[in-house]
Order: sequence, then C-alpha cells, then structure tokens
Amino acid sequence: GLAEEVNETILHSAFIPFGDIKDVKTPLDQATQKHRSFGFVTFLEKEDAAAAMDNMDNAELYGRVLTVNYALPEKIKGGEQGWAAQPIWADADTWFERQQQEEEMQRLQAENRATMQAAEELHRKKLAEEREGEKDDDGGSKNDPMAVAEAEALRQNNS
Repeated sequence: GLAEEVNETILHSAFIPFGDIKDVKTPLDQATQKHRSFGFVTFLEKEDAAAAMDNMDNAELYGRVLTVNYALPEKIKGGEQGWAAQPIWADADTWFERQQQEEEMQRLQAENRATMQAAEELHRKKLAEEREGEKDDDGGSKNDPMAVAEAEALRQNNS
C-alpha cells in the first residue's frame, strides 16, 4: 500500500525508530520503472521487526494505510519448486537439534507407554486376585475384622 512518492529513503526513515535496519528494498515494475506499491524492510533484530509490525500495521504513510507483516523468504528464479536463497547447510545446526529433540520425545513417549502398560497389567492382576479372594473367602470375610470376630464367636459357641 505504498504511495508513488514513497522511496527507499522515506521507508527507511519511517521504520528506523523501531531499531537498526539492515536493508530496505522497493521492487520496481519493469514496464513503468516505479515501485510496485510494496517494499521490504529488513531489521537486524527480530524483536525490532516485531515492534515495527505492531506499530506500523494499519498506520498511514503519505495518505495510504500500510499493511505490515513478515515477508516470505526470497526464491531463486527458475526450477520447478523454487529453492530458498540460502545454502542447504544453513540450518544444519538447528536440524540436528530438532532431530535430537524429536528422538528424545519419542523415547519419552515409549517410556510413558511402557509405564502405562505395566500399570494396567498390575491393576488387572490385582482385580483378578481380589475376584479369586472373594470366591475362596465366603463373602470376603477374611479381611473384615468384624466377620473374623463373629466367626470366632460362632466357633466357640458351637464347641
């Protein structure tokens, strides 16, 4: 949404209050040699870019309301897919970190599943033992102190 009179210098001046700027670009239309109503401001710090977006989105510059957001990375012309303009090894360090984190997460999930299965098995065994105890116990009186006392009293009275 840039007005025709806005150039890279004006764009730089509008965004410099938010932090150090690395680069400002306003791509030109090949036919008219005028900018194409948009531009790119690259900040040195991510936080500065976020502050610029927060403050300049929907702000007015030379009578036009601006839309300010993160731009997608540039693509190299040609090729069917268009590859990002950075070497393949550029994210190698973060790739290894992500792989390690993913492996650790899978290991923890496997441990969690094994623990849950062991707990379920223990619970099933305990329920089975309780059911067996009820069958052998004539109503479960083995663990009931009152039932034990009553049985003892009956035994003494019958003797």
